[in-house]
Amino acid sequence: MFAPVIRIAVIPGDGIGQEVTRAATRVLERVSERYDCPLSVEPFDLGAERYLRTGETLPEETFERLRDDFDAILLGALGDPRVPDNVHARDILLGLRFRLDLYVNLRPVRLLDPSHSPLRDVSADDVDLLIVRENTEGSYTGMGGTLRSGQPTEVAIEEDVNTRHGVERIVRAAFELARARGRGKVTLADKANAMRHAGALWRRVFAEVGEEFPDIERDAWYVDALAMDLVLHPASYDVIVASNLFGDILSDVAAALVGGLGLAPSANFAPGGGALFEPVHGSAPDLAGTDRANPFAAILTAALLLEHAGRETEARAVQDAVAAAVESGDTTADLGGKLGTDEAGKRIADRIG
Repeated sequence: MFAPVIRIAVIPGDGIGQEVTRAATRVLERVSERYDCPLSVEPFDLGAERYLRTGETLPEETFERLRDDFDAILLGALGDPRVPDNVHARDILLGLRFRLDLYVNLRPVRLLDPSHSPLRDVSADDVDLLIVRENTEGSYTGMGGTLRSGQPTEVAIEEDVNTRHGVERIVRAAFELARARGRGKVTLADKANAMRHAGALWRRVFAEVGEEFPDIERDAWYVDALAMDLVLHPASYDVIVASNLFGDILSDVAAALVGGLGLAPSANFAPGGGALFEPVHGSAPDLAGTDRANPFAAILTAALLLEHAGRETEARAVQDAVAAAVESGDTTADLGGKLGTDEAGKRIADRIG
């Protein structure tokens, strides 16, 4: 019986996105060689260069192919100062998230080497958590507007959208992930003391869904207090579920505890539906072309892709290879090593299998 081919669309994007995606793709190719894991990888010309060349961001026929012809999308990073409003990034990244209804943004945070944490007296077991971020509602929907733009009396309104449907499905996804991965507690992050209407909805749904999972402990924190406690007591957290905005902020705080955004992968998916995988960091135009960007977040993102495709053994092999490289110092300068982006990626590929 032949293993099914995993069909992957690759969007390298802008800036360092192209460099780290190249490293991640090399690792995926090595996995395919060393394991019974056939992959089909197809690159897509989407990003600032195409936009500046043609004025296109995400053509409809390209979107339809990404939706219909692939099991997963691997995205590098988007953002280019030559496109001041980054319209291409919004259309591609947010467009794919919203149009494919990828409502779960999963951001695992795991400490590989205590020497890279700013925390004192911390062990690797103390920082190992999942942040489950709602991905299609909240403050990032673009609802709102401006009045008297550019005038002293200008008004800007950004609306925070929370539906019962959206809140319930992300809360349920958090509890299901906790159960599937053997996590004992789910923590809700909100601001119910100030955002009373949205807060009441999140708290009520969290309690109701939580009753369906009696084997999992649950608690709720105001997001500002949680951000502080996450730094003081990271071992207290297993799974954190939050709105779009709060999840975005908390995941960057948590990434700082393990060595920075160079070790921060993420997955965007709808259970049973499409999936898009991207490192948390941005395109970092100032680092582009310098061979200094850390490719490990993109490589760990590729591991999430393999895991999502049901290839747990291969995903663990990639994660173990990154952990071994961090421990041995085969890293880029941000983690104290002397390797460039390309060489760091090659070292991970060499460790596979």
